[in-house]
Amino acid sequence: MYTIERQQLILQFVRKHKVVKLVTLTNEFNVSMETIRRDIQQLAQEKKIEKFYGGVKYIEPVEGLIDNRLHEQLPEKVAIAKACASLVQDGECIFIDSGTTTYQMTQFLLEKEKLTVITNSLPVAFDLIGSNIEVIIIGGKIRHSEKSVTSNDFLFRFDHLNINKAFICASGVSIEKGISDFSLEEAITRKQIINISQTVYVAADSSKFNKDVAIQVCPVNEVDMIITDYALPKDTINHFTDKGVQLKIVKTNIEDTK
Repeated sequence: MYTIERQQLILQFVRKHKVVKLVTLTNEFNVSMETIRRDIQQLAQEKKIEKFYGGVKYIEPVEGLIDNRLHEQLPEKVAIAKACASLVQDGECIFIDSGTTTYQMTQFLLEKEKLTVITNSLPVAFDLIGSNIEVIIIGGKIRHSEKSVTSNDFLFRFDHLNINKAFICASGVSIEKGISDFSLEEAITRKQIINISQTVYVAADSSKFNKDVAIQVCPVNEVDMIITDYALPKDTINHFTDKGVQLKIVKTNIEDTK
């Protein structure tokens, strides 16, 4: 097992149990205490867990600036974005959400023919300037922390859009509370996009699963597929698929991030 894969699994385990002894981790992952200490040191530096004598505890995340999150779990995000882009056909009209995972899609769309991208993400729009892709950015209020646009019907006529496929981000994904986000305004915009799109995909790395944040966007049964990475634990995969949720699990290709 690669170090990055083991560290993601350790993070998933600590998130699930909240507080874990180091010796428990050595037994669970069948590695030496020295290896676990190195993994824990890395995760602690990334402020994903907190160390204490003999153990660790999970740090509940809060939403940070998009620029600060761009390089978090980058291999996973790029792999998910590449899988999302592979679902896009020439001539389609798609929605790309504001988020660090969907943002990575732009590099894989440039060879598409007669593609229209609707987005509320300023970085996505800027990346596609000069390409042969038609870009429509929704009108509304700029959310500075996310470099995104949030909108309501009185600001933008969503009913005029004909979206084949929507690629939505999430801060939390669970069976009980569905897809959730930190921002009410972002959630409202996503709800509107989901309601008018023919097919809805959620792009969420494995760290977002079994977690609920402030605002529900929609139940999981309102999306067609969730695309995530290989570090998602098997019991979580089974938990979701047993409830009829379609998952697409992708492997990380480090070369794509260089």
